[in-house]
Amino acid sequence: MNETAISDGTWARLLRERAEQPWAFVEALVGRRRRPLMGPDRRLLIVAADHTARAIVAAGNEPFAIANRRDLLERLVRILRHQRVDGVLASADILEELAWLGALEEKLVFGTMNRGGYLGSAWGLDDRMTAYDAEHVASLGLDGGKVLLRIEHTDRGVAKTLEDVVAQMRLLEERGLVCIVEPLPYVIDSTGFPALDKSTDRLDKIVSIAAGLGANSMLTWLKLPAWTSVTTLGRATTMPILLLGGDPGADLDATLREWERSLQVPNVIGLIAGRPLLFPHGTSVEEITSRAVQLVHKV
Repeated sequence: MNETAISDGTWARLLRERAEQPWAFVEALVGRRRRPLMGPDRRLLIVAADHTARAIVAAGNEPFAIANRRDLLERLVRILRHQRVDGVLASADILEELAWLGALEEKLVFGTMNRGGYLGSAWGLDDRMTAYDAEHVASLGLDGGKVLLRIEHTDRGVAKTLEDVVAQMRLLEERGLVCIVEPLPYVIDSTGFPALDKSTDRLDKIVSIAAGLGANSMLTWLKLPAWTSVTTLGRATTMPILLLGGDPGADLDATLREWERSLQVPNVIGLIAGRPLLFPHGTSVEEITSRAVQLVHKV
């Protein structure tokens, strides 16, 4: 870590106020200085930090890296210090603490919504709304919500998830707020648990399903993996697309090349990246953030 983003005194005060003045965290979130949804170049770089709410706490070779809350907040604060990082996507606990730390001033804030499909659970694709809902996204002054839509053809839990996703899309649209939909193809693996399917032909179809959800699509954005085929990104939908950063492993340069390729597609408006920015392999948070800013904002 290049510098301490959260001093020992600030951390001690955060812990104390969590118990003694919990309303201060919500007040900080509601009272933050806002910014327009889109900037002059119409491009967005968002850091994702909603992993822990679905039991994803590993990064690289460290099985519990993301579970270290102080370290996670330190990294997020350092990323958000860059003026061209546009905002953050996270669960309520993290957003409140970032707001309390003053890290969300003039940043976009998106609340994660369905986190019920815990990693390693047999019911993982029955992905209930267990984090933000549309009412609180609006009342707390967030800029939108994000829903995850994992589709596997034999799991009946997917039908309930579809129903829940469409309901939240409608409620966000009624409040004039963006709904980011993240559609992903899944299969049931040999152990009987859901696993990501990276075959692009299935993803091509699922993009079309996600684009057709709801009774009004004017505030629907899609969050798609950078490994989505360029044909699908550019032709399957006209909706704004934010690229999913994913877990790059050790080959960070390959991930950056993948981002650069997909960012050339006209309706790709930016990037939502989590672990590649938060826990970059072989480089600093500041260095990878600057490289991502250059790719997205061309500066």
